[in-house]
Amino acid sequence: MKASKQQRGCKALCCSSNRFSVSSSSEEAESSSSASNRFPSVSTLAHAMVQERLDQMIREKLEATRYVERRREQRRRSEGTKFVVMLAMEKCSYDPREDFRESMMEMITTNRLQDAKDLRSLLNYYMSMNSEEYHSLILEIFHE
Repeated sequence: MKASKQQRGCKALCCSSNRFSVSSSSEEAESSSSASNRFPSVSTLAHAMVQERLDQMIREKLEATRYVERRREQRRRSEGTKFVVMLAMEKCSYDPREDFRESMMEMITTNRLQDAKDLRSLLNYYMSMNSEEYHSLILEIFHE
């Protein structure tokens, strides 16, 4: 009974010994031209499903690549921007020259200041936060 059903096959789908294929063959198209007018063949459906999945995988890969590129660009931009937090405090000192030197060196090393622009900003900060009597001392230490 099973053998006779397999030989007759189904009307909508082919259950015979034909092998499912992703690509359409010309023989299959010729033999089932009347059925293909009403219903697409299994291989056509399978091919469409594979194509859709491939397109989806390509889209996902492109989205992932774009995401990675955006993150790199954000990191690149943020590396160029330095945020330096400075806290001014009143301090009594027996050796202001040495205290200024230690403070400046600590700020430069902690914040990895190397650019002339960053060093100038640090100097301007020290000049603005200290009274005029210390300006010449600050400039001397900064020059060293």
